[in-house]
Amino acid sequence: MSVNRTELVAAVAERSSLTKSQADAALSALQEVLVDSLSKGEPVKVTGLLSVERVERAARTGRNPRTGEEIQIPAGYGVKISAGSALKKAVAK
Repeated sequence: MSVNRTELVAAVAERSSLTKSQADAALSALQEVLVDSLSKGEPVKVTGLLSVERVERAARTGRNPRTGEEIQIPAGYGVKISAGSALKKAVAK
């Protein structure tokens, strides 16, 4: 089972004494900061929780799974998310 945005907003609101609309605004602001920072190539680190950074992918040769034909995959960027110590401890239980 996963937590969707509505459930996340409700949980944040309950634990932080914010209204649901305030919690939703905070979540939206976090999303905007992540997107803006990563688009500029700046990593985002929340100590103990996670770090997110943009990584460069080199151009490479791949295969079309239907035809087996070789294709050239251009260089680009991806996102790397690393769990912090608190997150690692939570899932190790």
